[in-house]
Amino acid sequence: MNLRRTLLTTGGVGAAAVTLAGVALARHARRHRPLLDQLAPDLRSPSLAVPLSVTGPVSLRLVRRLLSSASTVGEGVEVSEERVEGVRALVYRPEDLATPAAALLWLHGGGYVMGSPEADHQHSSWLARELGIVIVSVDYRLAPEHPFPAGLDDAAVVLTWMHERAEALGIDPDRLAVGGASAGGGLAAALAQRAHDEGQIPLAFQLLVYPMLDDRTPFGPLGRHPWPVWTGASNRFGWTSYLGRAAGGEDAPAYAAAARRTDLTGLAPAWIGVGDVDQFHDEAVAYAARLGSAGVDCGLLVEPGMFHGADAGLTDSTATTRRFRDRLLAAARTGLAAPA
Repeated sequence: MNLRRTLLTTGGVGAAAVTLAGVALARHARRHRPLLDQLAPDLRSPSLAVPLSVTGPVSLRLVRRLLSSASTVGEGVEVSEERVEGVRALVYRPEDLATPAAALLWLHGGGYVMGSPEADHQHSSWLARELGIVIVSVDYRLAPEHPFPAGLDDAAVVLTWMHERAEALGIDPDRLAVGGASAGGGLAAALAQRAHDEGQIPLAFQLLVYPMLDDRTPFGPLGRHPWPVWTGASNRFGWTSYLGRAAGGEDAPAYAAAARRTDLTGLAPAWIGVGDVDQFHDEAVAYAARLGSAGVDCGLLVEPGMFHGADAGLTDSTATTRRFRDRLLAAARTGLAAPA
């Protein structure tokens, strides 16, 4: 093949591809403009208009690679690794920890299909240091390679280990909590339900940060709405991968989608925090209301103008995320406080 012709042809194709991509991005940005205008001014960024959906094996591999790097462990916190019946967990301890201390089993986010404890190094060590507690972050198995109940079973194994080894770990078994963000929050809510039903481990608190609770959301109006960060298409893929079958049907297996449970009576006290520009806003608010109606003490924070996961990326760099994180800490301190 003539080299000059090849270069001209591929160059033309490349230029056309760039042009088409630019047109697509511009169209996507215009479509997202009304949504971006709803964000708090200190959270607005043109990058939020760039589409980044996880819809299949190729995009999943790409996003997993992009998110594979570890964040930084905060100063004053020691991290160790444990293996519990084959499940890997990272244990975070403040250097000045007073024992026996409260403990929080933490489950990372990632739509049930990505993420790792290392990606949450900064967040987990921040919680450990600021609250003066032990954090145990679980490296649970991910879908679609390992659909439900694999991830939940891994979390349950580590929770049981924390309870049984409480004295050796310097943990107060009466101040044991579960928590997580996004999919991790959904797993934590389901774990609290399972622990309640099994009756072996009394939980003191649930810390549910913009939790992914309801597999029906992607198939309703919110699933067709444009969202920054975690799109409706990603949500459909995440739920379908986790359930190992079509999501959003008439039912779901027990503990697979926490919002599906009809009777919430007797569950551990909870706190739910979510932004009002978050695909999970409605399901989080509804779950908080149902917990309250069932007699469960549940605090709810709806942060105006905050998109999904804003606090994870921006931490304390904006007034909005500082306010959200301060309220999260205050709720956790109350929920994990030693009895008077």
